[in-house]
Amino acid sequence: MNETAVTEPRRLPVWAIVLSLLILLAFLALIGWGLKRSMSGPITVGQKVPEFQMTTFDGESLRSTDFVGKVIVLNFWASWCKPCEQEARELEEAYQYYKDTGKVVFLGLAYVDTEYNSKEYLKKFGITYPNGPDLRTTVSQMFRIRGVPETYIIDQSGKLAYVKIGPFGSTQEIIQVIDPLLSR
Repeated sequence: MNETAVTEPRRLPVWAIVLSLLILLAFLALIGWGLKRSMSGPITVGQKVPEFQMTTFDGESLRSTDFVGKVIVLNFWASWCKPCEQEARELEEAYQYYKDTGKVVFLGLAYVDTEYNSKEYLKKFGITYPNGPDLRTTVSQMFRIRGVPETYIIDQSGKLAYVKIGPFGSTQEIIQVIDPLLSR
């Protein structure tokens, strides 16, 4: 009688199974963290704003920490954005209103735009406060913006004081947001 040898299938060592499970769990945790972060929405009023930096179209490097003790008006815009055009002059007028006080800083970041088109937009609307490209959308990702225009007003202590989704309707609307912050 022929006996055929029955061989048991090879089993993975326990350590390989545990290691595989740990790698899978780490991967799932990373995906979960990313989803939570992407779904958490923009920074909310009262939260400390993360430090950010930008380089203007003139090559000047600016950091949010350079403006501690001042109100920062951070506007995200694009030359292709029609609603951005609605508020461009108002933002410039508000900048002119506050520029000599030394208490308010206006910064603009061009979102997903070309340098040429951005500079033409600034020229068209006579915008003179510092503006630059949001390279690799680094700053807009920090603020988790959803589109343009969006404006974030940061108080003197670095906390988000006000968020405007969409265009400001008037220069007076901007002033009504900033003035109470200056009296704190």
